Amino acid sequence: MKNILITGGAGFIGSHVVRRFLKNYPDYHIFNLDKLTYAGNLANLRDVENLSNYTFVKGDITDADFIQRLFKKHQFEGVVHLAAESHVDRSIANPMEFITTNVVGTVVLLNASRECWNGNYEGKRFYHVSTDEVYGSLGDTGYFTEETRYDPHSPYSASKASSDHMVRAYHDTYGLPIVISNCSNNYGSHHFPEKLIPLAINNIQNNKPIPVYGKGENIRDWLFVEDHAVAIDVIYHFGKNGDTYNVGGHNEWKNIDLIHLLCDIMDRKLKRNPGASRELITYVKDRAGHDLRYAIDSSKLQRELGWKPSLQFEEGLEKTVDWYLANQAWMDEITTGDYQNYYEKQYQLR
Repeated sequence: MKNILITGGAGFIGSHVVRRFLKNYPDYHIFNLDKLTYAGNLANLRDVENLSNYTFVKGDITDADFIQRLFKKHQFEGVVHLAAESHVDRSIANPMEFITTNVVGTVVLLNASRECWNGNYEGKRFYHVSTDEVYGSLGDTGYFTEETRYDPHSPYSASKASSDHMVRAYHDTYGLPIVISNCSNNYGSHHFPEKLIPLAINNIQNNKPIPVYGKGENIRDWLFVEDHAVAIDVIYHFGKNGDTYNVGGHNEWKNIDLIHLLCDIMDRKLKRNPGASRELITYVKDRAGHDLRYAIDSSKLQRELGWKPSLQFEEGLEKTVDWYLANQAWMDEITTGDYQNYYEKQYQLR
């Protein structure tokens, strides 16, 4: 069997990638490496945790000695690197944590891959999963392409931009076989509720204020997480060595319009009076350095590798709401303790 390492596999996107690889490639043994910080949750993978081709490893990607031993023991032929600190607000509060995990951790993995493969790169691949936030902010028109100049505006996006540069440097300097993808905002099941959509779903269900930054005018391109997992699968297996691929959902929404749609869906699902949930919307002080608009041009990925999104946003959002309403126990487990303290401090809401 091929031993494949997926980092951050207990997180939101990572758990969907782990599940897809396990079910689609029985000749792969998937090693899921996750530190299990606040956003990592093994409950995300309960349906596959007993499969014979799956091993969970608890560990920190910044621990170079541990990572070197892990590579030496299992001789990984591929790495899908998703482990990262990913929340902009947390990066503003603690930028050093993002530099350590996202930059140093990535370089530790690159070094281990290079040493393990020792110049024998046939059949090997290091896949680095990144974000569209490295490109900065768009005006009213235009799209991010693979040629867009990097212009990060937050400690989070700057740390991801730095890690992207390091991955490319290892390809150009050492010949390491790499691919990179930059994705738009993901949504779907198993998403930690510090992010907009699961936070709003949870608050609506509990009749709590829905915090919206500024006037809610910021625009994001929303990508269904299962479609992203398909794109990662396709890019890992068929992407051109050294190339970058942008992954977007072709679903641009202003934050306030998204929240209005979500409120209306929740009112219908919870059998509330139309408009009831919209009354929970609470505008809060805008985020520092808040990018206005992100929009991804995925035409290269569609043209070269045949991928395209499977769902329109309204359909995907309905599926997402249904999952959260059917999995209240999952939400209850993670919305206590540290999460509650963070939430109250971040939004100054109770």
